[in-house]
Amino acid sequence: MNDAQGMQLFADMLWLERGLSKNTLDSYRSDLQHVAQWLAEQGHSGLIAARREQLLAYFADLALHGHSVRTSARRLSALRQFFQYALRENWVAEDPTLEIQAPRLGRSLPKALTEAEVEALLEAPDLETAEGFRDRSMLELLYATGLRVTELVSIRPDQISFSQGLVRVSGKGGKERLVPMGDEAQHWIQLFLRDARKELLGARLCDALFPTRRGGGMTRQAFWYRIKKHAAAAGIDKHLSPHTLRHAFATHLVNHGADLRVVQLLLGHSDLSTTQIYTHVARERLKQMHAAHHPRG
Repeated sequence: MNDAQGMQLFADMLWLERGLSKNTLDSYRSDLQHVAQWLAEQGHSGLIAARREQLLAYFADLALHGHSVRTSARRLSALRQFFQYALRENWVAEDPTLEIQAPRLGRSLPKALTEAEVEALLEAPDLETAEGFRDRSMLELLYATGLRVTELVSIRPDQISFSQGLVRVSGKGGKERLVPMGDEAQHWIQLFLRDARKELLGARLCDALFPTRRGGGMTRQAFWYRIKKHAAAAGIDKHLSPHTLRHAFATHLVNHGADLRVVQLLLGHSDLSTTQIYTHVARERLKQMHAAHHPRG
């Protein structure tokens, strides 16, 4: 059994038993080929014949050449799964990855917009068009509530209660939660319902609160495209994600002293530990403010 045959059989197993996508299979194959190539360049016998000390040297070389901890962790995971399969198929007598510790991944902090950047983003849509009015209303609601984009685009008019100032959201796992909207978001939605929504739909009916001009609900991907367009118009050059305003919502609440459990309920997190990342965001902000404004910062 040579390395190329082994990697192909391993990929076939991943496809048959786990139903992984072509992109994921290509990623596994690329990682394993990288290790195999390095071993060959060092004069070693190959991937299947690799020993623990050779793999340790490989990961040390990755670190020496500036590869990220995440890359090393991913490649070690691929190797572990490959050698578990190799053991099962009796290609090897032992797993050389067993005593190799995975590098510790630092918890990445979400990149939140500043309050000024959020204001610029909210004001970017062209209010002379029905689409622009819709986008402004969606952005206002997103920032006011911290909804996931998937939750936002699936909202129906009957989920909005102006009398109570709440939106009823169906989140992950079908769990429902009630989220306050705030006066500003309510104001924009009411204006949108009065004129722009009717202009977009004409005589057609649509279940979605925020329809497109074609008469259907907006997709997550379409709204993400709209966010990027408005961010460019607002001069925001930060890397954005579909959750950018969700992160801004939570970060700004914590920065202004909101209780973490309240933020957890608003975001719909089932576990407080998921919400606790925003305390780290707030801590980083405090450090920056101290460094910028304290005489001995």
